Amino acid sequence: MTAIAASTDRKVHVPLGERAYDILIGPGLIARAGAEIASRLKGRKAAIITDENVAPLYLEALVESLNAAGIASASLVLPAGEKTKSFEHLITACDKVLEARIERNDYVIALGGGVIGDLSGFTAGIVRRGVRFVQVPTSLLSQVDSSVGGKTGINSRHGKNLIGVFHQADLVLADTDVLNTLSEREFRAGYAEVAKYGLIDKPEFFAWLEANWKSVFSGGSARIEAIAASCQAKADVVVADEHENGQRALLNLGHTFGHALEAATAYDSARLVHGEGVSIGMVLAHEFSARMNLASPDDARRVEHHLREVGLPTRMSEIPGALPPADVLMDAIAQDKKVKGGKLTFILTRGIGQSFVANDVPASEVLSFLKEKHPQ
Repeated sequence: MTAIAASTDRKVHVPLGERAYDILIGPGLIARAGAEIASRLKGRKAAIITDENVAPLYLEALVESLNAAGIASASLVLPAGEKTKSFEHLITACDKVLEARIERNDYVIALGGGVIGDLSGFTAGIVRRGVRFVQVPTSLLSQVDSSVGGKTGINSRHGKNLIGVFHQADLVLADTDVLNTLSEREFRAGYAEVAKYGLIDKPEFFAWLEANWKSVFSGGSARIEAIAASCQAKADVVVADEHENGQRALLNLGHTFGHALEAATAYDSARLVHGEGVSIGMVLAHEFSARMNLASPDDARRVEHHLREVGLPTRMSEIPGALPPADVLMDAIAQDKKVKGGKLTFILTRGIGQSFVANDVPASEVLSFLKEKHPQ
């Protein structure tokens, strides 16, 4: 069966040799998912993993699309939220995949946001020592970030994403129509990751976002363009450094601070979601860079202004409820996976679009900075 692409689709190719894959971006892709998968992959069985929020909206349409393409499927619906990234739910997912008799040429399909994508990818990576994996991301954050690049995993009481594997998708289908059902908060949270790509090394893209963010939020061609540009930016970095041995770490801009804040709120999405933590973290990273005389304070103010303009939090004081003391946040940072040999590694910047990996950042400077920025 040959898939028929919509004329508005954009394709980003991730050239990883025998593990190369395409990211398709455009409207109506869930309805065409069966045809797109069948035209590229050999398997004819799928295990769909989704959550309680997404299943009522899109699961039936995906199953019908697979059926029409001759692909049999079984489905698992998990609770929604960050706490689903746990050993308990990983075991449930693995059992479901094995129960569905998924073989190595068959596939696990992740239908959901970043949580479902990370858990499903980890499942696909370890069942039978690796089965094929298809991402159908349903949030902006997952379409531009977590669905691309092969990083999968679950959380631990020691921190976020500390247990997982690298397992690349075989296909990513980013249906832009589904973004119309997101809450404003969810869409804004995903936008933080879009802005991140400009702040890493594409100052012209950040400037484009400053001028066009309202069009990105309202939908249409600007939204597709922003998603495609983000996916291309991530794909370029992943191809150059698939296993995060060097420059791929740049994708963690804002995440070391952000992950510590998520841990401090016990991953309570009512208080803080991932993209909001990244937003605050990116402002903190630029302010810390200015504090270390690496960048102008004007750049930090520019970043904060834009993120605040789109409605994202930019200060720790905007997180509802009390935060633990600065030294507890520091402990979370020290546990973060970007630490090597006990030495602090941060993504800092010399200006908009001039991020770099900074090794041996003095812990005393970070702690002093956190105390200064702490709301209490």
